[in-house]
Amino acid sequence: MILRATDLRKDYPVPGRRQPLRALAGVSLEVDRGETLGIAGESGCGKSTLARLLVRLEDPTSGTVEFEGEDLTALRGARLRSRRRRIQMVFQDPYSSLNPRQTVGAALAEVLHVHRLVDRREGEPARVAQLLEMVGLAPAHASRYAHELSGGQRQRVSIARALAADPAVLILDEPVSALDVSVRAEVMNLLVRLRNELGLSYVFISHDLSMVRHISTRIAVMYLGRIVEIGPWDAVLDEPLHPYTRALRDTMPVPDPELAAREIDVPVRGEVPNPVAPPPGCPFHPRCPRAEPACADSRPALLELLPGHLAACHVTRRELADQAVQTSAGHG
Repeated sequence: MILRATDLRKDYPVPGRRQPLRALAGVSLEVDRGETLGIAGESGCGKSTLARLLVRLEDPTSGTVEFEGEDLTALRGARLRSRRRRIQMVFQDPYSSLNPRQTVGAALAEVLHVHRLVDRREGEPARVAQLLEMVGLAPAHASRYAHELSGGQRQRVSIARALAADPAVLILDEPVSALDVSVRAEVMNLLVRLRNELGLSYVFISHDLSMVRHISTRIAVMYLGRIVEIGPWDAVLDEPLHPYTRALRDTMPVPDPELAAREIDVPVRGEVPNPVAPPPGCPFHPRCPRAEPACADSRPALLELLPGHLAACHVTRRELADQAVQTSAGHG
């Protein structure tokens, strides 16, 4: 395990209201070395807030983030900068995350200089050229500005800037959603290659399950500030245990229209509840096609319902328990 979040909560004050907006409501997860954990969910579910807490761009209201066994939330000053260097973030919009007044080479050299990773005169130019080549750009791109690059090239520069800090973990917050469809596959393949060559660990955040499926080892599905399901990518997407995960899965494009029509479950109704005043019990129950009275009474815990596959759903837990009893009776 290289990265662990434990019971992360994040509240934001709401002007004119005593009740805060709870963007994260107790998120716990682990990332192993060399693993890609995908985080999926609709806009507003807390994915980007989680990303900012993992890299300490913001402090949690409560909870901890551990990197290589050390609690980052307890660190300050030089020690925090030293440890945080090893966890880098790639943002959704590469244009807004790059300084328009800096050349590409200056942006990369700045990271090397701040963290004193190479000799400024002799090592920086060679390392800048190496970083550009690693992400599929020519050394000549070092003299260009962000506005002179395409969207795909700018995102490659953002990835190179993250790699310049020599990280062990990359937090990728919707890294391809702002790119043209034709460019997305190229950047995704680049990320897979870099992960395998450099032994990186990823937290890959996206609302697009097809992107998450392409790169992830495991997938965590978030809803209204909570993880409602987590497990191996094939188990989560092929046999989802939570109705919300099934609803997300059913929005994925399927090449065969007849197959797609057969697989679609009862559609989810309504809109995402107001996070300032979330519903009691299971936060998904007002929209859930399978909701039962118990779902409105108590919030289901995130439990391991199948080996390595966790979900927070009263209905699925009961159904699996009933199946186990029937199987046991049949064998008896």
